[in-house]
Amino acid sequence: MKLKLGLMLLVLFISLACNSKPPLNEQEKSAIHLVNPSEFKEKSTNQVIIDIRTPQEFSQGHIEGAININYFDSSFLNQIGQYDKSKPVFLYCRSGNRTSSAAAKIAKLGFEEVYDLQGGIMNWSRENQQIIK
Repeated sequence: MKLKLGLMLLVLFISLACNSKPPLNEQEKSAIHLVNPSEFKEKSTNQVIIDIRTPQEFSQGHIEGAININYFDSSFLNQIGQYDKSKPVFLYCRSGNRTSSAAAKIAKLGFEEVYDLQGGIMNWSRENQQIIK
């Protein structure tokens, strides 16, 4: 019985340790803004727009002026980190899943304004916004 309990506690501890990410502080949380396609289009004019999809996805169509920095690339944070942290950055992916994680990482780097396109480029397209191919 003690062995089972000990084993269960060990498994629980390992699973919690592996899945734990440091939570965002209030400043990092306030830096992230989830915006719909209309807001994204309006606010991103003359700003840094980063498409975090793979190069293959990017080549299939992207938002005008977007820079492709692959979220899955090992140098993702280094590439993003070269931008001015005091200026807004606008992020999008395919459906919005990657950007929620990426926005948190970017806020942790010290970026003051991170705009996340709600629903990604799929939502952008559904709203009849222009895609460059």
